[in-house]
Formats: sequence, C-alpha cells, structure tokens
Amino acid sequence: MKKGLIALVLSMGMNIVSSAQQVEFEEYDLDNGLHVVLHQDSSAPVVVTSVMYHVGAKDETPDRTGFAHFFEHLLFEGTENIARGEWFKIVTSNGGKNNANTSDDRTYYYEVFPSNNLKLGLWMESERMLHPVINQIGVDTQNEVVKEEKRQNYDTRPYGFVIKAVKENLFKEHPYRWTTIGEMEHLDAATLEEFQAFNKKFYIPNNAVLVVAGDFKKDEAKQWIEEYFGSIPKGTPVKRNEYKEHSITETIKAEYTDPNIQIPMLVASYRTPSMKHRDARVLDMISSLLSDGKSSILYKSLVDEQKKALQMGSFNFSQEDYGMYIIYGLPMPGSNNEALLEDVDKAIVDLQTNLISERDFEKLQNVFENKYVNNNSSLEGIASNLATYYLLYGDINLVNKEIEIYRSITREEIRAVAQKYLQPNSRLVLDYMPAAQ
Repeated sequence: MKKGLIALVLSMGMNIVSSAQQVEFEEYDLDNGLHVVLHQDSSAPVVVTSVMYHVGAKDETPDRTGFAHFFEHLLFEGTENIARGEWFKIVTSNGGKNNANTSDDRTYYYEVFPSNNLKLGLWMESERMLHPVINQIGVDTQNEVVKEEKRQNYDTRPYGFVIKAVKENLFKEHPYRWTTIGEMEHLDAATLEEFQAFNKKFYIPNNAVLVVAGDFKKDEAKQWIEEYFGSIPKGTPVKRNEYKEHSITETIKAEYTDPNIQIPMLVASYRTPSMKHRDARVLDMISSLLSDGKSSILYKSLVDEQKKALQMGSFNFSQEDYGMYIIYGLPMPGSNNEALLEDVDKAIVDLQTNLISERDFEKLQNVFENKYVNNNSSLEGIASNLATYYLLYGDINLVNKEIEIYRSITREEIRAVAQKYLQPNSRLVLDYMPAAQ
C-alpha cells in the first residue's frame, strides 16, 4: 500500500511538473544570421536580455590559451558609445544587474532589468557586438584582473588544479586538454592585433543567439531587435576543426602535486560522449546514485559506515564534443588512495552487475524531476537554457523535452551504461598529492 501511494504521488508530481514548466517561445533569424529567441512571462515586471556566443576555450590555439575567458572580461571595458568604466554604472543606475561566464564551448553575457528597460538592455548588447573598444589600455587592465582571478581560484586554492590535471591527461588531441582560464604567459605574449582578430572572428551575429525572456511586448521587442542588431554586418562563418581522441585501452596513471593541500585526493576519470548523447544523461543519473547526498552509495559506504574517507564525490562533466566522468575521494588517516579505489571499483562492479532497486530508481527519478523544475524556475535559468539548447545541443525544444529523456531511462540502461564507460582499463587514475615538505 505504501509503495503504491508513493508511486501515485510521484506520478501526480510528474504531471504537475510537465504542465507547469512548459516553456513557450518564438524563434527567428535576422538577415545577418543572428538567431533570436523570445520567451514571454508577465508574472513579474522583469526582463532578461542575453547573448550566447559559440566560442570557448576549445576555439583557441595551444600557444594562446585563455582568450575566450579573457574576452568575457574585456568586452565589459566599453564601446564606441559606452565610455570605459561606465558599463556597470549604467546597469545598476537603471535598476539592473549583469554578468557573464565562459566554458570550453561558449561565452554567455546577460542583463536583468525592470521590464521598462528592455530597450536599454538590447542596445547595450548590440553595442558589445558591433562597437567594442579593444585597445591596449583595456587589454592591460583585464590582464591584471584575470591574473588575480587565477591566483584566487586556482593558484592558492586547495585542490584548485584538479580539473587541469584531469584534462591534460585525459585529452591528447582535443583542445579540452587545457583549462578555460588558460596560461598567463600566453596572454602576456599576445599582441593587441591578436585580440582584435579573435573578436572579429567569433563575436559576430551569425555565431550567436540572442534570448529575450520576461515581461515585454513582442512587437516592440522585435522592432528594437531589428533596429539595434539588424544592421550589424554578418561575419565570415566560423570553421571549426574536428578532433578525435583515440580510445583509452589501458589505465592512465598520473600524479599531480599541490602545495596548497595536506590531504591527498584520489581522482578516477573516464572519457565520455558528447552532452548531446543519450548516454550522457544516463551518466548524470549514475553520478547521482554514487554520490548525490549522504544516502548515496559511495558516501554512505566509505564515509559513514567504513570511515575510510573524509569525503567522496562524483560528477558528469558534460561538454559539446566529449565529456569527463570524475570520481574523487579524500582518504581518512590510516587509509590511502589505493584502498579507496578498490572500494570505488566494488561499487561500480555492483552497479554493472545488478539492477538498482525499484525504490532507489523512484528516488532517482524524483531527483531529476526536481532538477528540471529548478532549472526552469527563474527567467535567468530559462534564458540560459534556451540559448544552450539551441547553440550547443542543436535542439532548442529540449527545454521542454529533456525531462522526457530522463523519464525514459531504465534500470537496465543504467547498468548497461555503467558497463560501457566505467571500465578500469579505459580511465585515468590520478594521485593528487601534497607537495613534499
């Protein structure tokens, strides 16, 4: 009776989520190739203007890493019509906020304004695209900003270089092998002309998507979009190289030393398929099973029961071309990385051999229902999702359909995907160690 009641409640919750979270939108292209997405929501007098450019760390060259992240900062320096240092003042004085972020695959800028300032938001993003001022003063200023960010978030932060160590060992051909923040000596060596050329190549309307989400009049928005973006010249279409990694056929063993830590870390990482592949979503579920919360398999076994680890975790790092599935742990005194790895492998073998219980499967489905609701619970989240699904996944309708993919995943599929990707002879085993005293 209790099991039937739980199933009924979950079923009712799924139906409510499905209807409540449906995201309505309209999309079209300008003559210059800029893709436009409009999502109306009048529940609050707020509007989001955002632009996602299809440029990230993977579009750099090995001797000039960090450019995409650098431009995340540089394109706030000012434009021909926005004086240097005035960008943030304009936003805040008009009741708004803004931010930007960069990944290996894309760069994203957005503003959130009261709805009566939509025109301002559109004008500012068109200025960033058409009239950026890229001069030596801005480059030198942002170079110092990026260096300070790297010092705080990587150089002096404990375990700050874990992803760097994984990437440089797991990828040999693909640009994913370097970090998004890049190497500071590459930025120091770059000329002003190189920065200007990077901007001309990638920050063009036909390499971007504009999303407007919130409380606005559609006809008015279309008029302003045409006025501000329609005249921006189309750029030369970006031609991207395709990189294919060779299969990993035996365990890669590596060590990385970090002067900022005292406790070693075990890291096991597997190369996985593109975020667009169904298996990537199954790996999301496997990650949740293994380490999402204190009742997860690895945490409960190694931290709570056996007291072998201070912390255990795993996550599926999905990207446009390849992904990384990463498991990590901090051994307790008296244990070590090798002992943790043995127990991790036992948990994986069990996942590869046996079906998870119906109860665990119901909990897992509920977790992803909640994640779906949270991802679409704000205008900022919806705007980002619409841009991401269009630009990186090639299917904007996933904003509404992706939850159906997760719902369709079976226990048998979870077992099969664990068998396919989580093999000991096709992974990196990294000992992330304290530097010798």
